[in-house]
Amino acid sequence: MIRLAGVGKTYDDGTVAVQQLDLDVRRGELVCLVGPSGCGKSTTLKMINRLIEPTTGTIEIDGRDVTGQDPVRLRRDIGYVIQQVGLFPHQKILANVMTVPLLHGESKEFARGRARELLELVGLDPARYADRYPHQLSGGQQQRVGVARALAAKPPVLLMDEPFGAVDPLVRLRLQDEFLRLQDELGVTVVFVTHDIDEAVRLGDRVAVFGPGGRLAQYDTPARLLGRPADDFVADFVGSTSGLRRLQVIPLDPAHLEPMDGVRAGDLSAAIDVDATLGEALAVLLNDDRGVVGVKQGAQFVGVLTPNGIHRALRAALAEMAQVS
Repeated sequence: MIRLAGVGKTYDDGTVAVQQLDLDVRRGELVCLVGPSGCGKSTTLKMINRLIEPTTGTIEIDGRDVTGQDPVRLRRDIGYVIQQVGLFPHQKILANVMTVPLLHGESKEFARGRARELLELVGLDPARYADRYPHQLSGGQQQRVGVARALAAKPPVLLMDEPFGAVDPLVRLRLQDEFLRLQDELGVTVVFVTHDIDEAVRLGDRVAVFGPGGRLAQYDTPARLLGRPADDFVADFVGSTSGLRRLQVIPLDPAHLEPMDGVRAGDLSAAIDVDATLGEALAVLLNDDRGVVGVKQGAQFVGVLTPNGIHRALRAALAEMAQVS
């Protein structure tokens, strides 16, 4: 879907922002670019929609070189969400979301209907929010409007630059959950820039870690990134709590459950779904005095999980990664 080959950016003063970057993003995939400040991740994002022109290399979207396309038209076909949101302060929320369809030549009636549909999709009731101005919304609500506006033209590609960085941690988690639901429902291809490794491994199908000087240090799945850092820089960036982060990306395995023998469903005060992650399971266990949590598939209990089960699952995941590395 998106392919960067040998892409580099060197500024006139000799500063190298990105060097010889090879990166592919599959259709429908959510890829996170993560790294310290000044490592080139935002520059890479802006080169994809030609807000910044690359010095070397090629960038293709759906097999077409973006440098051969009209940049204004290109940007209209790519959703773009930034941390500052960028809503028009003098326009009501509905008018803000209508902007992109109108730029594409759609009728006001169509644009209005599309805007109301998208506000509903991002969890903002049009009856309550359509006629408000941006300053009348919270930071999290403004970010939802920014996502709705970016999706208004049904773009195949969505670029997001630190979109949730300016909101408090609890709102940020809710926005992440909401966005994962949207991305799964719409199937849009997403490139997401963040400085937060926890956000990257929580959201990304794959994660690209950028190092100093704009080099790509590792591009991998979250589980492999946390379990097998490519070098010392990646290991340091992932940090000493990588074991805890790894729990967030390893799914439960029924093989690590204990049978329901002697445990009645009515005695269980907590339950999780069988497709939960080990991190989600551990969070529930820590809030339960019995140290055991029921695991359900649909309405049926399939077993119980204990701290020993989580430990076995984690060790098994590490052993599996060691075999393939």
